[in-house]
Amino acid sequence: MLESVETVMVIQKQSILLLHQPNFLRAGQSDLQRLLRIGEERGFPGMLGSLDCTHWQWKNCPMAWAGQYKGKEKKPSIILEVVASYDLWIWHAFFGMPGSNNDINVLERSSLFSDLYNGKTPEVHYTINGHSYNMGYYLADGIYPPLATLVQTISAPVSQKRKHFAEMQESARKDVERVFSVLSEKFAMIKNPARLWNKHDLAAIMRCCIILHNMIIEDQRDTSTHFEYGSACVTTHNVTSDETDFGTFLARFEKVHDVSRHHQLQNDLIEHLWKVKGKEN
Repeated sequence: MLESVETVMVIQKQSILLLHQPNFLRAGQSDLQRLLRIGEERGFPGMLGSLDCTHWQWKNCPMAWAGQYKGKEKKPSIILEVVASYDLWIWHAFFGMPGSNNDINVLERSSLFSDLYNGKTPEVHYTINGHSYNMGYYLADGIYPPLATLVQTISAPVSQKRKHFAEMQESARKDVERVFSVLSEKFAMIKNPARLWNKHDLAAIMRCCIILHNMIIEDQRDTSTHFEYGSACVTTHNVTSDETDFGTFLARFEKVHDVSRHHQLQNDLIEHLWKVKGKEN
């Protein structure tokens, strides 16, 4: 037990130092450009990564909290939400929700879309199948709602176009699932059930492991690879305004939750990927 306490103290000290690093848990201007270039090369113009959640079992969860932290596995756990890129780089992480919640509840509480609602994120401009868009999107599984910034697979595709789209979407979305496996293999502390009682200590450990993971990914990244744009034109513009009136906030919120935009984006991607396949053949 003494060794585990000493290990936690070391990790906490490292976490304090690593949390002041400005580049290892956020996407800057150059990072967005790189993510958009790779998304274009993989057939998904405007894609910023893959979104998903995982559970970290909490072995020593206090009995008073056990009920709200028990999920589908019938054991207390804490949820981690991440957005991962093609090379397993994590640029968004939200940790701390009880395991009884589902992915939708976590998304509503996380900060992934809050900056977008407040106009603090760079605008992303690209064109797919003749339609222009100014918001990036994430690949997700079927539990998430039909938002204009999320693209899910098709559960029962009928035509060849839709089957091809489903295969490409599911293949690209494997990035975030691979991240969870790599994290657990790199760090034995988060591979095994958490043995601490303080949730803040667990959050510090998780953030520290994620930042260390990103440092390793950036050190091993091949920076000599260059990608050329295809059919989409992608640009970003910094938005520096910190003040947003409620009407503007509500307009952005409704734009993100516009189901018609979601279906239009999905249909445009279906046509775009089918055209790309035809050119390759």
